[in-house]
Amino acid sequence: MTKSDREIMEILEAFDLTRCPHSAGALAGCDPKTVDRYVEVRDAGGNPFVHGRRPRLIDPFLEKIEELVDRSKAEVRADVVHDRIVVMGFTGDGRTTRRAVAEAKQAWRSGHRRRYRPWVPEPGMWCQFDWGDGPMVGERKTYLLCAWLAWSRYRVVIPTWDRTMGSLVACLDATLRRLGGAPTYSLSDNEKTVTIEHVAGIPVRHPTMVAVGRHYGCKVESCVPYDPESKGGVEATVKIAKHDLVPTTANLRADYASFAELVAAAEAFGEKVNARAHRETGRAPVEMLAEERAWLHVLPAVAHTAALGETRRVDNDQTIRFGSVRYSTPDGHQGAEVWCRVVGDELVVVGADAERGLAEIARHQLSTPGHPRIVDAHYPHHPAGNGPKVPTPKPRSDAERAFLAIGTGAQRWLVEAAAVGAQRVRSKMARAVELAALVGAGAVDDALGLAAVAGRFDDGDLASILDHLAAGRSGLEMVLADDAHLTQPGTDAWNELGR
Repeated sequence: MTKSDREIMEILEAFDLTRCPHSAGALAGCDPKTVDRYVEVRDAGGNPFVHGRRPRLIDPFLEKIEELVDRSKAEVRADVVHDRIVVMGFTGDGRTTRRAVAEAKQAWRSGHRRRYRPWVPEPGMWCQFDWGDGPMVGERKTYLLCAWLAWSRYRVVIPTWDRTMGSLVACLDATLRRLGGAPTYSLSDNEKTVTIEHVAGIPVRHPTMVAVGRHYGCKVESCVPYDPESKGGVEATVKIAKHDLVPTTANLRADYASFAELVAAAEAFGEKVNARAHRETGRAPVEMLAEERAWLHVLPAVAHTAALGETRRVDNDQTIRFGSVRYSTPDGHQGAEVWCRVVGDELVVVGADAERGLAEIARHQLSTPGHPRIVDAHYPHHPAGNGPKVPTPKPRSDAERAFLAIGTGAQRWLVEAAAVGAQRVRSKMARAVELAALVGAGAVDDALGLAAVAGRFDDGDLASILDHLAAGRSGLEMVLADDAHLTQPGTDAWNELGR
């Protein structure tokens, strides 16, 4: 009969007291042989509280099960093992086999488990970056470049349209500008833009990325696959960025109306996560970044441009010429040097900023000579569409300044009068200034505006409109002078002559 732990303790206590199995058995109420058995196990260094396992039907096949588990690296299924040992003579059921296989797998993994050591980063040493899938903007897919400064835990997320070499270099430059310097190492996953191939497990660097590292003074490294010590932080950055920025049923975020809205959301996300205390350090990453900047290398004043495409200079009309086609750019880049590269069927224009580094400023569908790509949003100070600009009055004499000072109605009257070729414009302007001194500039300005709309530019028209307004008849329907409504007297009266 199996003894409980309390009974075993009483048996051992009785033996230590009497030093005689017979006496101890009488005190504990058991057979002296039972006392001898537990005492022998204890004195041999064993554990008397561990009950011995009874022989099982599967014991003769345990060595074969361990062999199959070792050959498969603990991946073999229990039903496969059961079929193998049944052929060898095993008569038990599948449940017994599953238990034996589970024990063998646990023992194998205990002897082959990877040993992890916590990664303790040094300030100014490591910056990690990786790509993540971004949200859809319209019908187009976006990507998120996520960077993580290891010591301060400072995160940077930059949305892009693609994952090409040019976009990667632009994002890295912008990331380092935000960090305020370059670390010693830049760690990345095994992207084709970073690692061309692996030879005997050794990553072969992309020559352009090697040049980028030399330009910024940091060495580009590739992390080992399935290595949480070296890439766990940046993978966590990608995960939380996607959770916050990509619309899902979990965060109930609405779809993005434009790419600019996604960029603003990414910047707001960075400000939020960098301002709150990190779980590991207990401090806000933005505070730790201020300390870590003392260990970062100084960035070069000019961004690396080898992988950004061909250089172009923006003309005064905010356009560049690429492939004999003109493409527009936003305001503020006139005379500056930009870089152009072709991505698919699009032309990407990248500009440099002293604070934020390289950034995409325009993107156009490729066109052919004779078909320029001009975006109206790049010219908010110009009316949409083609055609000459509406002239703006610019006074050059005291008389002109006095007339235009009456108001916007006076400016409109001058533009419309000049367009229809009105006679004695200067004398009529002087008359308007005199009337403004008599009846007030506001009334004359209203009258001039009505005259411009109605097309009335004769000598007495302004005074007539003033009388009309003074009589309180401003609410009457305005009749424009045209072919149907003439101010010249008719000739119907001549029909009665001689009758």
